[in-house]
Amino acid sequence: MILWFAVVQVAVAVVAGLLCVVLGLAGRRPSDLTVGSLALVELLLVAQVVVGIAAPLTGNPPSGSLLEFWVYLVSAVLLPPAAVFWALLERSRWSTVIMGIAALSVAVMVWRMQVIWTVQGA
Repeated sequence: MILWFAVVQVAVAVVAGLLCVVLGLAGRRPSDLTVGSLALVELLLVAQVVVGIAAPLTGNPPSGSLLEFWVYLVSAVLLPPAAVFWALLERSRWSTVIMGIAALSVAVMVWRMQVIWTVQGA
């Protein structure tokens, strides 16, 4: 995987997560800003899916477990839309906090995927 892309994904997910958590704790309900920040995280994850499919075809196979990588990736792709859906149904400040926790969880998963791809031995 491309290190700078993973770093950008982690940075965006952390910023989005912190934004959602801070606004949620401040009493804000889900806003366009918080939902949009998770939409950006989701777009980067969709790009990660494309990279994850294309990289082995270009001769860059993962160093670690492919199963573990794809479990993290599928979980990361499903988490932000689920958090946004719940937040839009619930419309409470706590749902905004949950969106933030989902984004921070995605940041950890993306970094773990990077480690699996580049560092870990098979």
